Amino acid sequence: MAVSPPICDFGWKAPAFTLPGTDGRDWSLADIAGPKGTLIMFICNHCPYVKSVIDRIVSDASELQAIGIGVAAICANDAGEYPEDGFDNMRREALRHGFCFPYLHDETQAVAKAYGAVCTPDFFGFDARLGLQYRGRLDASGRQAVPGARRELVEAMRQVADTGKGPAGQVASMGCSIKWKAA
Repeated sequence: MAVSPPICDFGWKAPAFTLPGTDGRDWSLADIAGPKGTLIMFICNHCPYVKSVIDRIVSDASELQAIGIGVAAICANDAGEYPEDGFDNMRREALRHGFCFPYLHDETQAVAKAYGAVCTPDFFGFDARLGLQYRGRLDASGRQAVPGARRELVEAMRQVADTGKGPAGQVASMGCSIKWKAA
């Protein structure tokens, strides 16, 4: 089921976390934070929305890292019900696509809940002080990548890096709902 997150709550502070990465290291928000801002992405392996743009996500993340934006992706889906999103498969996907950023496993889903993540992909762009400045989409792509689409995430995070502020107008991301564990 496709869902969209709420509009950006400017200035909302990023909750701290420490999660295991597919590289064998535990990563904290402080480890990831960049001098010009931080991008936290909630993604997963099986979502068709993520699959259609994963190579663009990797390319854009590399470009953002080059300008001082720290980047990480988090998978919080219930791997019991969605084994494709399990930790071993996360490792394989990170290697296969050449992730240039930590890919973190939120097995308890506590971090996804703290962030209010609702879909994959869900992008949280923070300024240098970890205040939220972007809660929008990668671009106009959905289940199919849109060739030549305006690079909304990159433009927004460049603006954050340059000015500390995100764009006033943002279009919410859309994707598959996060697969929450049964209560």
